[in-house]
Amino acid sequence: MNFKNYILLVLTMLSLKLMAQPEANFECTSTNKKAFSNIYFKNTSKKSSTYAWDFGDGGKSTEMSPTHQYSAAGTYSVSLKASKGKKQSEKTMTIEIGAPEHCTVEIETPFGTMTVVLYDQTPQHRDNFLKLVGQGFYDSLLFHRVINGFMIQGGDPTSKGAAPGVHLGSGGPGYTIPAEFNSALVHTKGALAAARMSDAVNPDKRSSGSQFYIVHGRPVDPRSLSRNEAAKGFNYPKDVIEKYERLGGTPFLDMDYTVFGEVIKGLDIIDKIAAVPTQPGDRPKEDVWMKIRVVNNN
Repeated sequence: MNFKNYILLVLTMLSLKLMAQPEANFECTSTNKKAFSNIYFKNTSKKSSTYAWDFGDGGKSTEMSPTHQYSAAGTYSVSLKASKGKKQSEKTMTIEIGAPEHCTVEIETPFGTMTVVLYDQTPQHRDNFLKLVGQGFYDSLLFHRVINGFMIQGGDPTSKGAAPGVHLGSGGPGYTIPAEFNSALVHTKGALAAARMSDAVNPDKRSSGSQFYIVHGRPVDPRSLSRNEAAKGFNYPKDVIEKYERLGGTPFLDMDYTVFGEVIKGLDIIDKIAAVPTQPGDRPKEDVWMKIRVVNNN
């Protein structure tokens, strides 16, 4: 073989080798990049046969063009490894995920399911709750504290599989959330609010990272609302006063505990849970479990 033909052969072999090299590439075509939305990743890789996706939040996929849901707002590094045989190429993209809006969750219990809307006015509580729901944090936890005419409380991770008679209520994810008080978001029946430690050890009234309660409450005398306004230095909007007169609640907690949502369907479920027999410490004698899932965000 002469030198010229040898060079042509080498160039041909290099060209074939380069042609066989996979080229990882993709784009995110979704316009609504918000938590709990379906985020679509279009695979535009070349010369590839298998794919390994890492969405930057612990989620992975081997689909060619997957859809993924993020459970919290934030900045994520998405990577795609495109392979053919032993050859591999990788592409990475940074994606910004915004907070969800007008998000609705369902709380399933042995007595039925409650539908709860989370407030946009309390974004830190809303986003934290959605993050935990997305992680399955609340699944199989108990309503560990039930007081008829007051509230039903859950969200202690140590309640999962807890033996009968064990005292519950001190567990959490290891962090707290700054208070987000709003005089228009109050403790009417069905209000979803964050539990917290007492003022003596928590003067900033920071909320528990996971424990919450749903108000059962009692009928409210409008005069008690006036006394509450005077004592705490705020004014109730007119529609809030009307709501208290219609539904009842626990107004003495207003502006001391953060309300971040409300039950919009299934108020009767609260009545049923509130009526269960309890033992000393307010734990139900028969376990009342929960399972929470996101059902909508617009």
